[in-house]
Amino acid sequence: MSVNARPSIIQSVIPIADLRQAGSLPIPAHVPSTDATALRDQRGRQLRDLRISVTDRCNFRCTYCMPKEVFDNNYQYLPHAEVLSFEEITRVARIAVGQGVRKIRLTGGEPLMRRGIEELVAMLAAIPDIDLTLTTNGSALKAKAATLKAAGLNRLTVSLDSLDDKTFRAMNDVDFPVAKVLEAIDAANAAGFEQIKINMVVKRGVNDHQVVQMAKFFKPAHGMPGNIVRYIEFMDVGSTNGWKMDDVIPSQEVVNRIHAVLPCQPANPNHLGEVAKRWRYLDGAGEFGVISSVTEAFCGTCTRARLSTDGSLYTCLFAQRGYDLKTLLRSGADDVAIANAIVGIWQSRQDNYSEVRTAETARERKVEMSFIGG
Repeated sequence: MSVNARPSIIQSVIPIADLRQAGSLPIPAHVPSTDATALRDQRGRQLRDLRISVTDRCNFRCTYCMPKEVFDNNYQYLPHAEVLSFEEITRVARIAVGQGVRKIRLTGGEPLMRRGIEELVAMLAAIPDIDLTLTTNGSALKAKAATLKAAGLNRLTVSLDSLDDKTFRAMNDVDFPVAKVLEAIDAANAAGFEQIKINMVVKRGVNDHQVVQMAKFFKPAHGMPGNIVRYIEFMDVGSTNGWKMDDVIPSQEVVNRIHAVLPCQPANPNHLGEVAKRWRYLDGAGEFGVISSVTEAFCGTCTRARLSTDGSLYTCLFAQRGYDLKTLLRSGADDVAIANAIVGIWQSRQDNYSEVRTAETARERKVEMSFIGG
């Protein structure tokens, strides 16, 4: 197995910016269709996934997402009145499902910081024919896992960037111990969540020495479902994480490192548009995944839209502006009008940021990941 050559992107650093007040894009007119499930964008991509940021707050200060230098004690989060209510979130979700969405992921910030999150899970779980999942840093998961499961949450993803306590504390930058996240994962497994996805953002010289250790630790025993590590290339999301191409560990290098210790082979995707490329261990016990949005762009099969904390719809993780749905929600628009807005937005979508990433696009100001979810 050879490591892919790195893309020809020169070293670049993202400047600090706050794009929450950048203004919304005008909502495009929709083209009527008799088959709502066939909604496609300009590149023929269907709308299948909706990621919902339920809060812009987080108790971690991970350096690649919410660096403390920017998100300090003086940082102004959204006032409560500007945040979508559970009823508004559920309404948008239900309408989006009518346009083809089949998977809903709750994100943040840290979604478990949103008071009463279990109530929102129960409201969304009542929508038929959806896969409901949630991404968390695990800090509050131990206490909430059983309640979330009982409320109807289908699956969980836990962000965990290192098993080494010193490294993990440095990366979350609030001195939170890794042992508590591991306890939370155990509690979630005990509550009935199987094959929890463990997301590791890999940054060269920071935590890449933990790649193989993570694979070994989460590799299940024979006959057990186990949890699944997913290695994510360090991305130029947002405008505050100081991204440099030199910090990126290509996914193929991750695979090579693991294969040298735990032989593996490619596995077929679970479905079209799956973000992670799957790798199975040759001994038949377990798998892991790699997410290669820097070195192997998957824009061509991207089926995801993102609803921000304040009710804007974004059609790309690397977007600069979104489309204001909150004003429609709060101005008396009926479901048909909101559905037409979602259709028009998706029909006009052309996003392919990762396919055209250059040093110049990497410098562009983008909305923060904590505001629209990962």
